[in-house]
Amino acid sequence: MRIDVLSKEYPPEIYGGAGVHVAELVRALRERSDLTTRVHAFGAPRDEPDTSSYADHAELADANATLRTLGVDLSIVDGCAGTDLVHSHTWYANFAGHLAGLLYGVPHVLTAHSLEPMRPWKAEQLGGGYAVSSWVERTAYLGADAVIAVSAAMRDDVLASYPDIDPAKVHVVHNGIDTELWAPRHDPDRVRSHGVDPDRPSVVFVGRITRQKGLPLFLRAVAQLPPEVQIVLCAGAPDTPEIEAEVVALVDELSRTRDGVIWIREMLPRVDVVSLLSAATAFVCPSIYEPLGIVNLEAMACETAVVATATGGIPEVVVDGVTGRLVPIEQATDGTGTPLDPERYVADFAAALIEVVSDPERAAEMGRAGRQRAIESFSWSAIAEQTVEIYRTASTR
Repeated sequence: MRIDVLSKEYPPEIYGGAGVHVAELVRALRERSDLTTRVHAFGAPRDEPDTSSYADHAELADANATLRTLGVDLSIVDGCAGTDLVHSHTWYANFAGHLAGLLYGVPHVLTAHSLEPMRPWKAEQLGGGYAVSSWVERTAYLGADAVIAVSAAMRDDVLASYPDIDPAKVHVVHNGIDTELWAPRHDPDRVRSHGVDPDRPSVVFVGRITRQKGLPLFLRAVAQLPPEVQIVLCAGAPDTPEIEAEVVALVDELSRTRDGVIWIREMLPRVDVVSLLSAATAFVCPSIYEPLGIVNLEAMACETAVVATATGGIPEVVVDGVTGRLVPIEQATDGTGTPLDPERYVADFAAALIEVVSDPERAAEMGRAGRQRAIESFSWSAIAEQTVEIYRTASTR
């Protein structure tokens, strides 16, 4: 059986959790003898067997970013000729998957990593392109033979956003983690090379600068941490100049009142991220929208306690009081996920974080429990098996 996996992100061009998911899933699928797995990804040429790359069309260089995406999708459709099934990831590739399914008469399976109706702030970034991306996603979801949600919470969001979908077509398969690649690595010199003191407590944020990641809220919360605690931000790729300016102002304000505020803007190699996580007292995930949050799994696999918002699929990963702390949040139901009482949320996040960093032994215990949970419940081989079963079901519809 030939499977064609379609994605905007694929190594070495990865900037979010969806790209990590695709890379790891493909690796697990290619270990199986019953499948031939081909990849079609946006970007520059890649030197990898059965992997095709597609650059933007020169004719659309000055067009809206959404139109450039659709141009790439059309090229991907042509490259899928001969496939038995297409599996697309995120709206960027959903259009290609939908058209390939129609053109070649094969099943289209898609994985829901996020949903356009749940991210209305993207209108800031895409303008009218957001209306187009929303149409693409809706069309693909309604036409798909199967939808894979990365958490039970995401499945609920899919059915709420697109109530015309047959619930029987929406399956839950969690994100996974490679606990050999993501494992404790104690490298003080590498940590120091990024300006972080491995002998001081630290909290680490890893993620893009987007509304959904809640970074501005987190920066307000950490102002209350004990002065000896370092704040390490591995944060880049801002969605808009506006949110970048907001984060810059908050970091500057924080830096005037305390030392040990380290902002790493470039995307780091995995080994550097693992070293920073392994040295940290806690990892933070202040997201206000997070279908699952693969970054939490990465931190857990590195034996780092996690303090995260109790929203979306995060409670399916982080066990409150065991692998970290979950911070309650009351949110608007308009799709933005905005806290109804931001000050209360900031205070609660600060309290949970202070609790963890103030008891290093307890934090280390939570970290060990987190790694054990990652190993037992989120292996990629198990996830690949569940995914292949959905392929088989979709092929018999």
